[in-house]
Amino acid sequence: MSTTLSDRMTRYLRADVQGMHGYAVQPSAGLVKVDTMENPFGLPPELRRQLGERLAEVALNRYPAERGNLLREALARHAQMPEGCDIMLGNGSDELISLLTLAADVPGNVVLAPLPGFVMYEIAAKHQGLKFVGVPTTADFELDGPAMLAAIREHQPALIYLAYPNNPTANLWDDGVIDAIIEAAPGLVVMDEAYQPFASRDSLERLKRHEHVLLMRTMSKFGLAGARIGYMIGRQRLIAEIDKLRPPFNISVLNCEAALFALEHVDEYARQAATIRAERTKLFDALAALPGVQPFPSEANMILVRVPDAKRLFAGMKARGVLVKNVSDLHPLLANCLRITIGTPEENPKTLAALRGALEELAP
Repeated sequence: MSTTLSDRMTRYLRADVQGMHGYAVQPSAGLVKVDTMENPFGLPPELRRQLGERLAEVALNRYPAERGNLLREALARHAQMPEGCDIMLGNGSDELISLLTLAADVPGNVVLAPLPGFVMYEIAAKHQGLKFVGVPTTADFELDGPAMLAAIREHQPALIYLAYPNNPTANLWDDGVIDAIIEAAPGLVVMDEAYQPFASRDSLERLKRHEHVLLMRTMSKFGLAGARIGYMIGRQRLIAEIDKLRPPFNISVLNCEAALFALEHVDEYARQAATIRAERTKLFDALAALPGVQPFPSEANMILVRVPDAKRLFAGMKARGVLVKNVSDLHPLLANCLRITIGTPEENPKTLAALRGALEELAP
């Protein structure tokens, strides 16, 4: 009796997985790429040469070993890790989110986060078959404190994610509301600080004060999106349990060495971040001057803007060689919103010109 592949998939693969949508990545060849919040700057030629020579000496025939421990130590110093804490590495923040969800995969557990927010919190929860509860923000994308506290009381979440700054809205949450959520949380609170290099505040003091708070960061926005290095800091005994789920050798020797090199040249990346922050101010002011365009305040390397017709303006900008992110379908609060990454001083005028041209085309 012949069994088709469809029959095998129906019988042996999870039906809910087959009904999910994968994480979509837009083709970007030949376009000004301002859609995924990358640092737009490369290294200066001399540092590229030094990095190339260093990577050439990496033992690719060996599994990663002690170099990963050196990277953990270097990141702990860079992040000013408090006493009594430990650090674990992930293949980007995405893997850390997956491992956290796997660690919390107990029947009846709930994952909670504000919406709109980073989609991987919900995706990871669904991958593990856990219930995800999204709590809408206010219309201006601030945390709805009463709604968050009510959801905590009702659902008793095992994991609460608070992106600080948030993605895609780019704002920092109200500190008083965050502290109230941490005090009310029955489980773990994850402060996701992917965009920390561009923000005016962080959560290091919260990590020091509360043993159930985890601090998650990434080197992607630092300037190494291609190297896929995420890291998470928390109390030693908590990190020890989650780290048991980490695949062995999850950080390649090449990525590890590139990250170590970057941490030896933090001044260069700090200069790049300062340029991005300055460009963010200029771009925000220019966007605010465009008719029908409402930019929202940003503490990240992106700006969320509400426009007259997101779908047509996205297409119009792409036709003019600029790729942004249309987030208008991600949540009702994001109706007619585009997310624009801060590019280089040469790219940002092109982004503005493309948006102006698309707006003019839209006009009656």
